[in-house]
Amino acid sequence: MAGSVDAGRPFTVRRATREDADAILGCLAAAFAPYRDGYTPAAFEDTVLEPETLERRLAAMTVFVAAIESDVVGTIAAGVVGGGEGHIRGMAVLPGWQGRGMADALLAAAEADLRARGCDRVTLDTTRPLARAMRFYEAHGYRASGRVSDFFGMELLEYVKPLSQS
Repeated sequence: MAGSVDAGRPFTVRRATREDADAILGCLAAAFAPYRDGYTPAAFEDTVLEPETLERRLAAMTVFVAAIESDVVGTIAAGVVGGGEGHIRGMAVLPGWQGRGMADALLAAAEADLRARGCDRVTLDTTRPLARAMRFYEAHGYRASGRVSDFFGMELLEYVKPLSQS
């Protein structure tokens, strides 16, 4: 999947490789840094990941990156939960690149991957400090399920979207 930003500078969305690990960690850290004070320390660490937890995510989920040339500027992960359900985690776009279509392309890639793997619905979880993200997901057909769970001392809000209507 490809798109362009800034006078035609192309970006691509592709599957991440282990060589992208440092860039993915940097992207997560930069994108979530403005929200750090709204997170508990453990919730923030689980959100921005460490090398070991990213390695586990790369093994368990399909991780995508948005890249401009060789620079990773965004990421998202998608995995099959079972029973026709997929789950999305770790969506992040570097602050200087937000609002330029990369999040749309990352989300579309994750949803297409889940659909191709037999999922007919997708869930994701978010936290109250991420009000902008909630608006983004709602604009892309996600609805709050009403399920709220504990995320290291914070409320974790579940959103769901049927993929058959995408």
